[in-house]
Amino acid sequence: MTKVAVIINAAAGCGYAPDWAQQLEEQFAAVGLDAAITLATSGVEMMDTAEQALAGGVEIVVAGGGDGTINAVASVVVDKGQGTRFGVLPLGTLNHFAKDLNIPLDLDAAIANVASGVAVPVDVGVVNDRIFLNNSSLGLYPDIVRDREKQQRRLGRGKWLAFSWALVAALRRYPFLNVQLTLNGEVHARRTPFVFIGNNEYLMEGLTIGERERLDGGRLSLYVAQRPGRLGLVRLALHALFGKLSQAKDFDVLTATEMEIATHHRRLRVATDGEVTVMNTPLRYRIRPAALQVIVPVSSLKTEG
Repeated sequence: MTKVAVIINAAAGCGYAPDWAQQLEEQFAAVGLDAAITLATSGVEMMDTAEQALAGGVEIVVAGGGDGTINAVASVVVDKGQGTRFGVLPLGTLNHFAKDLNIPLDLDAAIANVASGVAVPVDVGVVNDRIFLNNSSLGLYPDIVRDREKQQRRLGRGKWLAFSWALVAALRRYPFLNVQLTLNGEVHARRTPFVFIGNNEYLMEGLTIGERERLDGGRLSLYVAQRPGRLGLVRLALHALFGKLSQAKDFDVLTATEMEIATHHRRLRVATDGEVTVMNTPLRYRIRPAALQVIVPVSSLKTEG
């Protein structure tokens, strides 16, 4: 049987039963895959396990968890996998990457997809030396994530309650960021509460906000609000909801294969797929076309003719 390394984020508080890993192994065996299951308790353990599996010649690496987990394991496959196929078990809350690739959200169907799906080349974004599969952002969002994590640790609040309080606090402070954006041979100076960079282009209008039609277009997308106030952000959201974002003022949408973002800060909090790290500036973004071979359902492939 095909050997598969399956790396699950066991630190996400999903309450896995003691025999859950064995049950998962049996589910993989039922579709013809010899799976070595690891319930990892940290990002470091996930990445170390992936590296060891690749060194051992495993044919498929599978990540199970939310978008942060998928990112952590994929980053090792991108750098050391040399074409190794990558499978996804969407066990998180939002599962943006899986949804955009039409990977089943049901666990049994996701396992079957690893066995019967086809590997397609997918782009990844890079900021400095860190990859992102979905997006990266500066400004308001990293501040909200940092505050949310503090509340979860110190006050024991649940994820969504902590997020709500962090959002209110961020909007009360409403910090602006002065940035210089260099892309496509041009320089754009902006004063903005947030900058959003996507791996390929996001649909920002109608009822499909936040989705991507493709992940193999070879372009980064940049979304930046110039100087909206609190009410301005609400108006932007309403324009997007009703499919009239093109009517919104002071809102830039640009695409490029690489870009540089400079600020007067020497170090800046940067979110990548929902995880926040502090990076040295300027931030250098680029696209790595076809860097990851992701297993997707055959039925999701577009046919021509």
